[in-house]
Amino acid sequence: MKRAVILLSGGLDSATCLAIAKAEGFECFTLGFDYGQRHKHEIECAKNLSPNHKIITIPNFGGSALVDNKIEVPKSGVTTEIPVTYVPARNIIFLSFALGYAEVVGASDIFIGVNALDYSGYPDCRPDFINAFQNMANLGTKAGGFKINTPLINLTKAEIIALGTKLGVDYSLTTSCYDPIGLDACGKCDACRLRLKGFAESGLKDPINYTAY
Repeated sequence: MKRAVILLSGGLDSATCLAIAKAEGFECFTLGFDYGQRHKHEIECAKNLSPNHKIITIPNFGGSALVDNKIEVPKSGVTTEIPVTYVPARNIIFLSFALGYAEVVGASDIFIGVNALDYSGYPDCRPDFINAFQNMANLGTKAGGFKINTPLINLTKAEIIALGTKLGVDYSLTTSCYDPIGLDACGKCDACRLRLKGFAESGLKDPINYTAY
C-alpha cells in the first residue's frame, strides 16, 4: 500500500484531508504539533481522529495571537490583511517535519489542508509557497520524488464540508476555534466565522458547541 504523511491539526480542513488520503488508498501516518497554541483542544481532537497520531513539541517563539496570550485574537470579522493570528513560518516548519517523517517511513506523499479561497490571508497557504516547498523538498532530500498534496486549496469551505461529509468525516470530533472557552468554540474569531459560514452555505448544521450561539 502506498504511504502518505498527513498534517493533522484536529481541525475541519485537516480532518477532511485525512479522509481524502484514505479514500485514495493511502496508508496514513498523521503528524501534529504542540507549538504553544492557546487552542490546545485541537491536539486532543487530532488524537481522536487518528489513534496512532504522532505529536511533536516545538518551541514557542511568540509573535502571534495564537501563541501569545498578551495579543488578543481578533473577533471583528475576516479581513484581507494578514491577521495577528498568523504564526511566523508555521507551515514551513510543519512541512519540514512532515518531509523528514515521510522520508523515514517511505512515503512519497504529504497532505496539508491549506486553502486559498476561504482562509485568513496567510502567506503560507498560497499555491506559490506549496510549489516552492515541493521543489526544495526534492532538491534537499536523499529520497526525492515527493509530492505535496493540497486537495482543498481551490475549494470553498462549504465545498470542503460537503466533500468531507460525503467521505464520512465526523466533524463533531474536530475544532477550528482560535480562542475557545473550555471545549466550546467562541463563534467570533476568523476560524469560527469561516467554519460557520461554510456549514450555513452547505445547508448543514455544525455539530460542535459554540459559546456565542
